[in-house]
Amino acid sequence: MFTKNKKQVTLLRYWTTRYLLTLIVGLLLLGAGSMWWIKQTTLENRLNLMEYLAVETADRFGQSIGNNDYGRLDRRLEDRARLLQMENQPQLFITDLEGNILNTGPMHGGGGPRHISGKVPQEIIAMEDSIKRVSENGTEIYSAKAPILIDDLQTGWVVVMQSADELADVDQEYRLLLILLLGLGLLGWVVIYLLTKRILKPIQDVARAASQVREGDYDINLDSGQKELEISELVTSFKEMTSRLIQLEQMRAELLAGVTHDLKTPVTSISGLVQAVRDGIVTGEERQEFLDITLKEIQRLQTMISDLVEFNSLAAGAFTIRTENCNMNKLVEEIGRQWQVTQNESVNLKVITPGHTIQAMTDPLRLQQILINLLNNSYQALGYGGSISLILSEGRIDVKDTGSGIPEEEQALVFERFFRGEKKKLKVRGLGLGLPFSKMLARSLGADLILKESSQQGTTFSIVWDHIK
Repeated sequence: MFTKNKKQVTLLRYWTTRYLLTLIVGLLLLGAGSMWWIKQTTLENRLNLMEYLAVETADRFGQSIGNNDYGRLDRRLEDRARLLQMENQPQLFITDLEGNILNTGPMHGGGGPRHISGKVPQEIIAMEDSIKRVSENGTEIYSAKAPILIDDLQTGWVVVMQSADELADVDQEYRLLLILLLGLGLLGWVVIYLLTKRILKPIQDVARAASQVREGDYDINLDSGQKELEISELVTSFKEMTSRLIQLEQMRAELLAGVTHDLKTPVTSISGLVQAVRDGIVTGEERQEFLDITLKEIQRLQTMISDLVEFNSLAAGAFTIRTENCNMNKLVEEIGRQWQVTQNESVNLKVITPGHTIQAMTDPLRLQQILINLLNNSYQALGYGGSISLILSEGRIDVKDTGSGIPEEEQALVFERFFRGEKKKLKVRGLGLGLPFSKMLARSLGADLILKESSQQGTTFSIVWDHIK
């Protein structure tokens, strides 16, 4: 079943778009909260101003009771409202104690109710709070009142009234908030775009370099002097990976030539020996000797082909592991003894096991393959009078020899496929699959094969795993 690929976009567009959407949502939420706060704060401040106007008007009216100049008082209060920055000026009424309006018309402003005539609603006069919200003829209004006192005796009320819609009118503040949010949004988008572009540049360089490497061109030029730790590590790791690929490509070419030569040599020898026997060039004992040499070359060829087959099978996972609970002391001693008796020459092999029994779940045949390969490598590295030690301990098996050791520059490559050291190329024919094959086998057993140490005094390989008890 085929699925349609989603349209791909650039990393810069992908992240800047999402950052911008996140910024817009955040600014909208901030704007909504700010608008609510501005509205509530403005309403509270204007109600306080209404109350202040009512109290001040009551005081002034009480002081000027002998001169009922409402027009002059109206102009003074209008100036006071303008000074207090009350955009929509409220209506002000002077009443007696029953709420009957004494002034001929509402003083200044048109921000109050439109249908107040003759008398202020009784619920306003009767309210205990100085500020109250009431509904008058379907219109929500706020009112503030203050008593008129003459010689400490109340003679009436000053009532200030304004509709709720006009009190909550904060269009100017909203415009300022909108301009601020738009400015922040634009500035945030520009900053996000520039920062994202700067971060993406080294990533784009690595992507181009990866495409270059994919085409087989390893000559890349990347700047690893980045301030950001993660990006610097990415660039550095990619450069190291490219250097490693160059090294592996060179090694692959060299190893392929070596393997081809190693496979071609026995075939050429066999062909020449068989042709000599067939043509009757050699007879008698010499003929028999030629046939023996031919058989040995065939065996070497079979061994190399078998190594290739087993290695490919293991790499492809086409092999089985049959684990069982083994007495490691006896198993290691038997493997060492069997290997020693199959050698053509006497070998000084020491098998060292602990005083107590070590049990482990492992595949004895696979473990034997690993140990025999390690013992063969140690034997090939031995000089005259050298010795090999096979040592079992908790969690590990060491194969130690007193040979000439592995050169330091070759130690990191001993587990590479088809790699053979310079000394071994001249001394032993093979494909260089023994140690890589053994390492893969060890991992299939839940362990690991490592080069513990190597010097001119000898080499130690170790099989290390955690489930041995």
